[in-house]
Amino acid sequence: MKTIKLIYPTFLLILFIPLFLSAQHLKPGFDKEEYKELMLISARSTSDSDYYNTFPEPQHFKMVYHSHEMGLANMWDLWKGDKSVAVISIRGTTSKQESWLANFYAAMVPARGKLQLSENDIFEYQLAPNPKAAVHIGWLLSTAYLSRDMLPKIDSCYKKGTREFLIMGHSQGGGIAYLLTAYLLNLQDQKLIPADIRFKTYGSASPKPGNLFFAYDYEAMTKGGWAFNVVNSADWVPETPVSVQTLNDFNTTNPFVDVQSVFKKQKFPKNMVMKHVFKKMEKPARKTQRNYEKYLGEMTSKLIKSYLPDFIPPQYYPSSHYVRTGTSIVLNADDAYYKLFPDDKTKIFAHHAHTQYLYLLEQLKD
Repeated sequence: MKTIKLIYPTFLLILFIPLFLSAQHLKPGFDKEEYKELMLISARSTSDSDYYNTFPEPQHFKMVYHSHEMGLANMWDLWKGDKSVAVISIRGTTSKQESWLANFYAAMVPARGKLQLSENDIFEYQLAPNPKAAVHIGWLLSTAYLSRDMLPKIDSCYKKGTREFLIMGHSQGGGIAYLLTAYLLNLQDQKLIPADIRFKTYGSASPKPGNLFFAYDYEAMTKGGWAFNVVNSADWVPETPVSVQTLNDFNTTNPFVDVQSVFKKQKFPKNMVMKHVFKKMEKPARKTQRNYEKYLGEMTSKLIKSYLPDFIPPQYYPSSHYVRTGTSIVLNADDAYYKLFPDDKTKIFAHHAHTQYLYLLEQLKD
């Protein structure tokens, strides 16, 4: 009888251990409660107590590290739950000029290359394997500084048993979260960080991080429910940066490659009319893209150097074709929403704060 008494609780323990362990692990797919908890964490990443004290405290995680400002007034926090899961929370734009410059420094660079932070300090990165993939230089610069502070913390957590990380960013923090996620996943591919670490990303109110070819690779890397882009349909920030598409932004095989030979096959004056119309449509886009690169790349980099004097601006990628990236969760603003949060031209962030997103989250049907 004593033997039976000993075996029975041991059997129950063996039976329930897998269930207990699975409850601690991240699961693929959008999770309302998971996102809500991350939003409460994100609110505290603002470092503005008057702001974050209007929200409840996170229930399942505690802050264990609050970084100093780095790069372009960038900051991040590390939060821990049970020993298997941690949260990397990236702060969004602040009122500081250099923080806004990170947004306006909107020329593109290849998604694989080097950033020269100073004469002897080079940040090597790969965010996507496709050579046509390109990303926002300002948020990549922020990622360079933040990732160097994060990687030792990730390593320390790993050695203590943490194998799963939630990456959270709201607004600018979401734009950076895209690039950080891609950077970390590529480090795994290069066997520079452990392959058994699982990352799950929530970008909230995020702007567009790069071009279509970056989006393709990012979505392939995070397929299966491991990265989300949560958008309030009334919010203008996810509509930025402004996108300009030229013929250079298409895949190599496309109907415009040999368009001049098509014109030559046409009889006069039809061929002249077709050439004229084509130039009228194609030339303005190319000119706009060059201006985009000039003003939001070359000229803005001079302002960047007033905060990062040793930074050496890179060669820019000749594209400004920004696209929405990742699996989108749309929080649709309806009439009831607009009654609570009406459009107001004097309040440009009337639909962008955590309050509006959390309200719409509660209305979202499972």
